[in-house]
Amino acid sequence: MPWTPLHQSGEYARALTQLDAKTTRLADGTLVSHRRIRGIETGMLPRAEISQDSLLPLIRDAGMRKHLWVVSPDHPAPWLADLGAVAVMSPAYVAQVDLDGDLEVQMQPKWRNRLRAAERQNLRITRQNLPLRPDNWILQRDREQQKARGYKPWRDAVTLAYAKTNRGNAKLFTAFDGKAEVAAMLFLRHGDSATYHIGHATDQGRAKNAHNLLLGQAMAWLASKGVSHLELGQVDTDTSPGLARFKLGAGAKLRPLGGTWLWWPPLGKALTPLKYLDRRAMSAR
Repeated sequence: MPWTPLHQSGEYARALTQLDAKTTRLADGTLVSHRRIRGIETGMLPRAEISQDSLLPLIRDAGMRKHLWVVSPDHPAPWLADLGAVAVMSPAYVAQVDLDGDLEVQMQPKWRNRLRAAERQNLRITRQNLPLRPDNWILQRDREQQKARGYKPWRDAVTLAYAKTNRGNAKLFTAFDGKAEVAAMLFLRHGDSATYHIGHATDQGRAKNAHNLLLGQAMAWLASKGVSHLELGQVDTDTSPGLARFKLGAGAKLRPLGGTWLWWPPLGKALTPLKYLDRRAMSAR
């Protein structure tokens, strides 16, 4: 599905600029985020659509041939090993939904049944721009969830900067049972695509399948606004099988990314003999 991932979008670049982060674009439009790691100028290529023939010329033309690079391709790219890159993280899979199709037909029967059950629970669904406050309900719950599970994909400051600089493109869907907030999901729009960002459900919300209702309504609303693709994030059937079933049940298809590579062009292929480089693990399977 041809589309621009969130981390390569103009909306994401605006959020980073709001936070005074340094970004540039290569000649083909690929977004580069700059950092200094132990004094070394480092270029980050998140979710980049790159090719074997063009990457080195693009970097050379941009005057960044001596940079250290952290390359995370949007598709499998085992050919990076031929340039001397070292694989440090194997490819993950992401779940993507085609919003141009019939949404209900794409849903798996059990998922659709839970959606119907949620529709009978008298839940009230609201849709609003993400409140620009670090103490809003979804960010608070997400911080608690991150602490409990030991992960932190984005700083709250980036989320809030995204909402501030792309007004109307950070949409929060919240489910209420009476006056109580029982579930919420935040979606970030970028071009004709959108990405599920964070979500939370209380025990009460899970019992009433609130996330099925939120996602079902969000997909319908996004499609009505011309959004053609929705990414639901990474899928890991080993560590989070329930979450994987939820995403796939909504009609998502799996697609492999390209893993993460370290590449320092001045070294050429000096690092490729390292024993932990497993080229096969960096290919889609």
